[in-house]
Amino acid sequence: MSAIRDLPEIAGLDGRQGMLRIPAELDVPMTDRVRAIIDSGEFRRLARISQLGLVGLVYPAAIHTRFEHSLGVYRLSLLFLRQLSYDPRFEAAISETDAELLIVAALLHDLGHWPFCHPIEDMRLPSVPEHELFANSFLLEGEIADTLRDDWNIAPRDVVALLSGKPRDAKSRLLASMLSGPIDIDKMDYLARDSLHAGVPYGRNFDQGRLIGSLCLNAQGNGLAITDKGKTAAEMMVFARYVMFSEVYWHHGVRAATAMLQRAFYLVHGLVDLDALFRLTEGPMIAAMQKAAGNGPAFELLEGLFGPHRRLYKRLAQYSLFEESTVYERVARRPYPWLAACAQQFALVASSALGRIVAPHEILFDAPPVEREVDFNIDVYFPKTRQYRALPDVSPVVRALGTQFDDYVKRVRIFAHPRVVDDLRQMPDLSALLGEAIDRTEG
Repeated sequence: MSAIRDLPEIAGLDGRQGMLRIPAELDVPMTDRVRAIIDSGEFRRLARISQLGLVGLVYPAAIHTRFEHSLGVYRLSLLFLRQLSYDPRFEAAISETDAELLIVAALLHDLGHWPFCHPIEDMRLPSVPEHELFANSFLLEGEIADTLRDDWNIAPRDVVALLSGKPRDAKSRLLASMLSGPIDIDKMDYLARDSLHAGVPYGRNFDQGRLIGSLCLNAQGNGLAITDKGKTAAEMMVFARYVMFSEVYWHHGVRAATAMLQRAFYLVHGLVDLDALFRLTEGPMIAAMQKAAGNGPAFELLEGLFGPHRRLYKRLAQYSLFEESTVYERVARRPYPWLAACAQQFALVASSALGRIVAPHEILFDAPPVEREVDFNIDVYFPKTRQYRALPDVSPVVRALGTQFDDYVKRVRIFAHPRVVDDLRQMPDLSALLGEAIDRTEG
């Protein structure tokens, strides 16, 4: 019997007591030492931070929390460990103590998130910390740190090191690949969970059990791979992610709200204590930004998102690499300050063309962030030939999606305030106006 499978949390997967129920009808094993973590103030904070933030403005039921998601990721860590414990190479490499480290890291992986964390991080402003680093203040001291030391016999710094994404050796790389990689416990949970709460089927259209059942180690033994039996399930997970980005995360309405929040944050971020702001839960953080905004344009943007009447900006134009490659390449992956400046130049150009004032905050640019996100490069093991091959090399579907994901789903979009959008739509050549705005910004 594997020592890993003897861990009380993993053994609890087959139990009937001490369970916590989360959607969709999933039982999450609870032990005293797990409860000590999730009942802490630092962890309970996640119950007041929505997983998808602004997506709820378009998909009204997508208001589930990072607390729920963290429990789902924790449960999947147990399933991954149980499956891999039957692999002799994994059992030789990963001790019971290592497995416990992964379990608490899975539970705590989102601890450093603040409300609307990803849209704010995507702006890559120098004063904004990475959420992984922000988590350190919750992990290295306080209630959770004491619980890790006293109940788990785990040094808080070991959790920080694993969550930092900078593994030091083969063992750490293997554990890190389970937390963050082409097929990991985080993506596997959020795709299905976000899909469920948004009310769409796309993120659940892959065989999770089949995929977990195919897990093995790569040739080097320092990362996850799958056997050929999981190839189709992996392809479906890749496609699920593609469609969830297309239809949910980068839905034009969601991105309009995102652009509004980013511009508002950009306008007020120098007026607030960011460390204090990011420690707040959702409602208090919104209130703090509204207070900092005063009566300025940032307040109007925030009021459209969080006020009594939803008032999202409207899509004026959009460009992908395959539709308007010249425009797309001139705007995509630009630093946020450049996007804000270019949007202001566009407002000036539009004001001249219309013969009326278009205020700088009435035009918003949304573009793919600087850093590309997609990595589908997991190895597939073929037992009959004892060969490993990269998934994109054996799957035309994955290869095609990999080339299209960041450049097609994540489009360049121009949004305009509802009071000016109709007039702007009557303009004969928006691309020419945009070109002039880009030239002015670069000049």
